[in-house]
Amino acid sequence: MDYDPQELEARWRERWSESGRYEADPDADADDATFVTVPYPYPSGGMHIGHARTYTVPDVYARYRRQQGDNVLFPIAWHVTGTPIIGAVERLKNREEKQLSVLTDTYNVPEDTLSDLESPMGWARYFIEEHYKKGMQSLGLSVDWRREFTTNNERYSKFVEWQYRTLRERGRLEKGLHPVKFCTNEEQPVTTHDLLEGENAEFQEYTLVRFGWERDGGDVVVPMATLRPETVHGVTNAYIDPEATYVVAEVDGETWFVSEYAADKLEYQARDVEILETVEGAELVGQTVENPVTGDDVLVLPADFVDADNATGVVMSVPAHSPDDYVALQEAKADTDYLESFGIDPADVAAIEPIPILDIDSEDDTYGEIPAKSAVENRGIESSDDPALEKATKDLYNKEFHAGRLKEFYGDYAGGLVEEVRDEFKADGIEAGQFDVMQEFSEEVVCRCGGDVVVAEQDTWFLSYDDEDWKQLAHDVADGLDAIPENTRDEYHHTIDWLNGWPCIRNYGLGTRLPWDDQFVIEPLSDSTIYMAYYTIAHRLQEIPTEELTQDFFDALFYGPEAVEDAPEKALDLREEWDYWYPVDYRFSGNDLITNHLTFYQFHHGELFDEPQWPQGIVIMGMGLLEGQKMSSSKGHVVLPGEAIGEYGADTVRFFLLNSAEPWQDYDWRDDLVGSVHDQLERFWNRAQEIIADPGPDERPELETVDRWLLSKLQDTVRDVTTAMDESETRSASQAAFYNFEESLRWYRRRTDLDRPAAKWTLRTVLETRLRLLAPFIPFMTNELHEQLTGTPAEDAPWPEPDAEFEDESVELEERQVERLTEDVRDIIDVTDSNPDTIRVYVAADWKRDVFETVVENGDNVGAIMGQVMQDPDLREKGNDVNDLVQDLVEQTRGRDESTLRAQLELDEAGTYERAADFLAREFDAEVEVFAEDDPDIVDPADRASKAIPFRPAVHLE
Repeated sequence: MDYDPQELEARWRERWSESGRYEADPDADADDATFVTVPYPYPSGGMHIGHARTYTVPDVYARYRRQQGDNVLFPIAWHVTGTPIIGAVERLKNREEKQLSVLTDTYNVPEDTLSDLESPMGWARYFIEEHYKKGMQSLGLSVDWRREFTTNNERYSKFVEWQYRTLRERGRLEKGLHPVKFCTNEEQPVTTHDLLEGENAEFQEYTLVRFGWERDGGDVVVPMATLRPETVHGVTNAYIDPEATYVVAEVDGETWFVSEYAADKLEYQARDVEILETVEGAELVGQTVENPVTGDDVLVLPADFVDADNATGVVMSVPAHSPDDYVALQEAKADTDYLESFGIDPADVAAIEPIPILDIDSEDDTYGEIPAKSAVENRGIESSDDPALEKATKDLYNKEFHAGRLKEFYGDYAGGLVEEVRDEFKADGIEAGQFDVMQEFSEEVVCRCGGDVVVAEQDTWFLSYDDEDWKQLAHDVADGLDAIPENTRDEYHHTIDWLNGWPCIRNYGLGTRLPWDDQFVIEPLSDSTIYMAYYTIAHRLQEIPTEELTQDFFDALFYGPEAVEDAPEKALDLREEWDYWYPVDYRFSGNDLITNHLTFYQFHHGELFDEPQWPQGIVIMGMGLLEGQKMSSSKGHVVLPGEAIGEYGADTVRFFLLNSAEPWQDYDWRDDLVGSVHDQLERFWNRAQEIIADPGPDERPELETVDRWLLSKLQDTVRDVTTAMDESETRSASQAAFYNFEESLRWYRRRTDLDRPAAKWTLRTVLETRLRLLAPFIPFMTNELHEQLTGTPAEDAPWPEPDAEFEDESVELEERQVERLTEDVRDIIDVTDSNPDTIRVYVAADWKRDVFETVVENGDNVGAIMGQVMQDPDLREKGNDVNDLVQDLVEQTRGRDESTLRAQLELDEAGTYERAADFLAREFDAEVEVFAEDDPDIVDPADRASKAIPFRPAVHLE
């Protein structure tokens, strides 16, 4: 039977669909209930191969747990909340060329179907049905499709309303001014999922140092932003972009000079801003402004490196402590023509010298009196274009923060460590009217609609993630997780610590309305924190009228009959199913969601549910590349699952995605490697067909040593695969079950007569076990082959367990000796370019074996070994031979497991080679003779026997 993945996989999909194979209901007879989830897709576009891996990894774990006897729930739904779909529809309606190209060229949307996508849900439904759902079903995902829903479903909205009323009642929602990410184009707050660039941007509060400038007889504030307010004593000059647009504006009743864009940002941050005049930055060039802390006059220099869109657009320079500023000052001094073009006397700039304001506690003298100068000169930096400048600046900033002590002119702060006094120094400066503050992002942020995103102060509802008691609950949840990989636990804790209030509403978009103010919509990340609980009862809620889904209904469902006065019976009935499935055993999710969704998930479960219902585990998944580059729908740089499955088959696609990297590692889809996987699976199929066609006897015949060796290796494989699967190490598991064991099979096929009844029985037993081990990874092929072999699909057979009867370390050691001897003979033949007629194998004498035993007892303590062996008069007579042997054996055994070495001592080394003599003779087409070194009838024409040491025989080719 030839391997035809398309025909084979279509049959199994139909069987699964018709039988409802993966529809999971509570079952008291199951060993355990396992609940596996993955983030529901946001269908703003089509499904590509990166998504395929995201959903296949949890499917493998779900299938594994079913074979372990668990009742497994693996559901999926569709996230349509927010504005990205709305924005996509608008771009389609406007017939934007780029949008049309993505739809028709990348995602193959037929031209005559485009009109169906011109409404938000028309768009969503198309990509749900034609891309995601078809893709998932083609991949063979074991999803319970009865439970699917969209997040604007009226029943789901009732569930979200219940959550937000409950959070408000518990004081976890507050209303007030709060910094938010605000799209200046859409004129509304946005969150991570709405962003095109800057998804990881953080809020930064800049200190504005209020420099004073006398302009036309009036006082003007020229605020300059810094994250290091303590450096104000070291300011020597300032910089401005002379060609950028600036404004003179009234800000909260004062006259300020800032960039045009800064004025807009200040207004968004709840400042009262009125533009009085628009000017060029050149107006400030050559002027002096007064340092509000020191009273010194500071010269303003022109600089094209100043970004007028960042902060206020005017920057202060501290060349003693900023390598950037130090290099910029040297370059300014050198460019006298440029200075003179602005009427600046170069002598005035040449007179500017760095002002050191702190000393660095350090055991070395890496940094001198002028730390920035040292940092630049030590790295050989000569220009502001040198890429080493950025790291030099970062390193010095870090060193000064942790080990910098302020000089004596800081008064009460003199001698203080920067990290200990910065905040208090800043607060004092604000109180004294010397400083102000402004919010800015750590990097540029752009909305998916293309609009600029700024920090805005908005009167909004936000989740109070900054409440210390709520943070502690989230920490407790994180502590109880099985975090895979383990290092992600620290990332959860870090995120919990820095999270502040999170704005949870939007002005418009798809989703659930805020229940007490329906002019707002709950934003995407905020409505997707506990939807896993909804999965447990989603299919049964369809039977209940929407109007019955009240606050009391959900209180009774999730908190029990005592939570309300008159608990609805339907709610209590649903509670049984929720209680059966919850908590979520494992959530598989992307590493980019650690800093938002996955941490919110822990906050909300900690608050809304008791500890037994808290998440049990989270497995993080890496990102996908395509031919070494990041996948991009907008650039058409994607592979669609349907196309890949059509070319290679679903099992090949699955196996490549699972085998190329562990879930948390990034992987790279490469067509040539995928094609190679298809060829390997086809060879596996063909080998299996040979066994199925001639499976050998039903009863186990007498097995030879090599048969027992393969069966023993099989038990090792079962154990390795099971251990890896328990840790969600899908690559390690699939490698062990397929590729690693193929190495053993190749050796076995070389080693023995495959027509023997025992060999046929062994190969059939091995195949049956491997099919069950591989069933989670390549379910179509393994189900078919296992059913052909046994009458039962692999997924319906129990997961293999190691069989103690076949675990035999001695036969594995024996076969390893044969394999090593084969390799040694091959190496000698290759090196000598010979074609021997006779191969003589010499096994070490018994006295050498006695020394080996002494080495095993004493480890690598050569002195102890020699002291013990020299007590034997016979060994003492051998002198240097014993000493040389001990050195060789210590080196040979160093680092090896003692139990394995002791098992090796039980091995009949000569008998092992004699039993393998026929194999070696076939392998090398030569006569094979085995001798003990001290055999009186030994044939040793080349005097090779004396070179033998235990378990490393000497070899002579003739």
